[in-house]
Amino acid sequence: MPGSDFLLLRPEDAPAKGLTGWLAVGLRSAIAAGRLVPGSRLPATRLLAAELAVSRGVVVQAYQRLVDEGLAEARTGSGTVVTGRGVEQAARPAGDRRRTLDELRLPLSTPDGVDLDLSPGVPDLSAFPRSAWLRAERAVLDRVTAADLGYGDPGGAPRLRAEVVAWLARTRGVRCEADDVVVTAGVAQGLALLAHVLRGRGTEAVAVEDPGSRGAGDQLAFWGMRQAAVPVDEHGMRITELAATGVCAAVLTPAHQFPTGVVLSPERRRELLGWADAGGLVIEDDYDAEHRYDRAPVAAFQGSAPDRVAYLGSVSKSLAPAMRMGWLIAPRGMQAELLAAKHASDLGNPALPQLVLAELLASGDHERHLRAVRTRQRSRRDALLAGLRAHLPEARVAGVAAGLHVLVLLPGTADDVLLAGRIAAAGVLVQPLTWHRRRPGPPGLVIGYAAHPPDRLAEAARRIGRALSPPGGP
Repeated sequence: MPGSDFLLLRPEDAPAKGLTGWLAVGLRSAIAAGRLVPGSRLPATRLLAAELAVSRGVVVQAYQRLVDEGLAEARTGSGTVVTGRGVEQAARPAGDRRRTLDELRLPLSTPDGVDLDLSPGVPDLSAFPRSAWLRAERAVLDRVTAADLGYGDPGGAPRLRAEVVAWLARTRGVRCEADDVVVTAGVAQGLALLAHVLRGRGTEAVAVEDPGSRGAGDQLAFWGMRQAAVPVDEHGMRITELAATGVCAAVLTPAHQFPTGVVLSPERRRELLGWADAGGLVIEDDYDAEHRYDRAPVAAFQGSAPDRVAYLGSVSKSLAPAMRMGWLIAPRGMQAELLAAKHASDLGNPALPQLVLAELLASGDHERHLRAVRTRQRSRRDALLAGLRAHLPEARVAGVAAGLHVLVLLPGTADDVLLAGRIAAAGVLVQPLTWHRRRPGPPGLVIGYAAHPPDRLAEAARRIGRALSPPGGP
C-alpha cells in the first residue's frame, strides 16, 4: 500500500516526544478499523518516514512493535505485512475476553472499546519460535518412519516422553521415568483424566486453594468433583485446614501460587508431605514454571514424594496454548487407569507435534527460546510495575518474582468486580481477585503483562490509575 493516507495522521500533529508510540497507535487504529486488511503490505520505511516528516528509525521501531504484538510480520522480499491473526485480535474480543466480560456483567462494547486485554495466563504469542519449530519439523519429517504415523502408545511418543523426563529432572527436580509420563492435551485434559480415575475409586471431593485458579475449579466441577476451599496466606495453602477437610486429594500450585504468587513455604511443604504420607494425593499444577526472573526457581513438590503426587505441566505458557500439549506424571498405582482413560478419550495426542517438541527439547532450541522470552517478559513486568507505582501508589503489588501476572491488592473494602468494570470501560481488561475466591476477602486485581510491549503496559497502568481515581481526582 503506497503512501500514508490510511493512517489519517498529519505531520503537524506529531508530538514533540513519543513519535514511535504516536505512529504505532495510528497503525493499530488503521488495522482495527479495517483500513489495513490481512495481507496489506506496509509502506517502505523510508517512504513513510518522508511523508510523516520523521526519522526512518521511528518507522522501523513502530513496525517492530506491530510485529511484537502479532499484528504484522516481516517477510523476506515483501517487507512488513499485516497478518490476519493480528487483525482478528485487534478487531474483535478474544474468546476469554468475551467470557470474562460476561462473568463481570460488563457490556461487550465499552465507550472506547477494550483494546488492552491484560487477562492473566496469556503468554506472548508473537514470540512463538517459528523458525526453530520449522527446523525441528523438517528434521522430524526427514527421519519419521511409517510406524511413527500409525496408532501409537496412548501415553505419548516415546521420544517425547524421554525428553520431557530429562527436561523436568534438570529444570524442576521431577523424579520419574519415561513410562511414567502421559502426554496430554494440556493441563485441562490431565485434570479430566485424574477426576475420572478418582471418581472411579470413589473419591468425589478435592481440596482447592482459596483464592485459586477459577479455570481449574471449573474443570473439576465439570467432571463432577466437589471442591473444598482451603485458605491461602503469605506462606501458601494452610495445610492444617487442608487436613481438617477430610478429603484425600488436593490441587495446589506450590511453586508460584495462582493468583497470589506466593511460594509454599518450607514448613508448609513439610506439612504437606506429612499429609500426603498419611494417604493424601497432591495434584501439583506447575503452570508457569518456566518464567522466573528475580530468584532461583523452587523445585517441584513432586521430587519430594513421587508416589504421592500427580504432576501436571504443559507448553501453554512456554510456547502457545493452541499447541494443546502437556504431561501428567502420576503415582504408578494410578497409571494403568489413566492410560485406559486417555486411550478411551482420544487414542493419544497427534504424533508429529510430539516429535517436533521432542526435537526442540533435544536440540536446545526450546531453552534458547525461553531465555529470550524471559528477558522480554521481565522488561514488560518492570514497565507495568513502574506504571502502577506512578498511577496507583496506594496499592500493593504481589507475585512479581515469577510468572506472567501480578496481583494488585487494593486498600479498603471496595467491590473489585465493580472496579474491574470501571477499568474495562477505560479500555483495559483485568480480572477481579473476587473472581478467583470462594470466600469473601480483601479486594484485588489480577493483571497479566505478557501479551503487550512496555509502552502499552505503561498506557494500561495510566488508564487503571485514572479509572480508580476518586471523583474529582487527577
